[in-house]
Amino acid sequence: MQTQSSLHRLHHGRLRIWILAFAPILSLVLLWTWLRRPNSLLLDQYFSTDGKGADDGSINNVKPKPIPEMDEILVILKTGVTESLSKVPVHLETTLSSIPHFVVFSDYEEEIAGIRTHDVLRGIDEATKRKVPEFELYNRIREHGRDALTPADYGDDSNGPWGRQNNPGWRLDKWKFLPMIPAALDYKPDAKWFVFMEADSYIFWPNLVEWLSQLNHEQDWYLGFPMQIGNTIFAYGGSGFVVSNPAMRKTAQYVEEQPQTEIDNYTATQWAGDCVLGKMFRDAGVGLHWSWPMFQDSRLWEMDYFATIGGRRAWCYPVVSYHHMQPDDIRGLYEFESEWFKSGNSSTKLLLFSDMFYRLILSDILSLRDGWDNAADNAITNKEGSSLVLTFEECSNICANNKSCLSYRYRENDKNCYVSSAVKRGTAAEGVKSNWMIDRIHNKIREYGETCKNVEFVL
Repeated sequence: MQTQSSLHRLHHGRLRIWILAFAPILSLVLLWTWLRRPNSLLLDQYFSTDGKGADDGSINNVKPKPIPEMDEILVILKTGVTESLSKVPVHLETTLSSIPHFVVFSDYEEEIAGIRTHDVLRGIDEATKRKVPEFELYNRIREHGRDALTPADYGDDSNGPWGRQNNPGWRLDKWKFLPMIPAALDYKPDAKWFVFMEADSYIFWPNLVEWLSQLNHEQDWYLGFPMQIGNTIFAYGGSGFVVSNPAMRKTAQYVEEQPQTEIDNYTATQWAGDCVLGKMFRDAGVGLHWSWPMFQDSRLWEMDYFATIGGRRAWCYPVVSYHHMQPDDIRGLYEFESEWFKSGNSSTKLLLFSDMFYRLILSDILSLRDGWDNAADNAITNKEGSSLVLTFEECSNICANNKSCLSYRYRENDKNCYVSSAVKRGTAAEGVKSNWMIDRIHNKIREYGETCKNVEFVL
């Protein structure tokens, strides 16, 4: 080993040569390390990490190659006059830009970015439209156009136990579901599959096509995220749902054979149109094929990627849909998805939930975040069920001492603590601190498999 004095005798020029020789190698090592790390910069590139979304409205001009198999599929986008101008254009620029066959059904016929929307309520009995209060908005805009809209028509968009009851457009929306079935069949009667989505849905077409290729389109299929109201199990409309041609025809025929007054009276008594449609599918002999986890009912930030339901782990399933996606979310996810399939990131050629977690979630949950809500939902309470007043350190210790706890959050205003065995990224929120038990999460990843040897499908 060289002594300190001998090091001092090194010639200055030799030191410069050493730096010049090894600096490129060091740079390559650092670059390789950066590329191997959880891709937090991808998150910044495609999405706003403050929970508010990008504000420039721009997207990259990167579009996936057309998918030939989509030629046998009709995509139906359902919207309404109070949201269409703000939510439909982004789909035309992104998710629908390479889809050969799609139609936009609404409660108002107009042109949006060169695409004509179709009034799917046109065929409903005029007497029903006159007597049912939910059609007041429809009748007014049909007669006077968009100029007749008022601020009250946009209403309170907050979601309660019975939907957005303070939003007139949402209350009218339930009447669109049944008419969409015959209207979609009329639009493309030879489609093998009919894919229904809403203006805040995001669907991954390559994953969907690969899944449908494994199902027999000549059989009755009604695929979606399962929901239940009363004794009716149905596909949640916001998550998107898929119906085969035979199932569409069977249900359309059944509805046509029923007295229209009975159908209208039943719809009027319900608050969810997707439930009304699900009952008609069931009564026609077409049951829902539960399709969790491939269909999701929330945004990618709000999903638990380690969830297990009915023996299914989401981890190695392809992602088919997310819900509650705002235009900025859709732009960002579209750019990410396009780059993913373009660059061949996955050996499976599909985008799995584990891929989403690695690329868009993990790098954002590595440490404590102030002003952040990770949706941990189990409140720490006393024996009477009242929330305990705790310090943040006490909240942290409670989670640390519970081996099943993977995340926790602390509300500073009421000093309440919430813990969870779920792992969600969450969104920005003032007065909330969130943290994740990252060592336990890494153990969970090892348990589930750092890579998926076999892709799973709902079959």
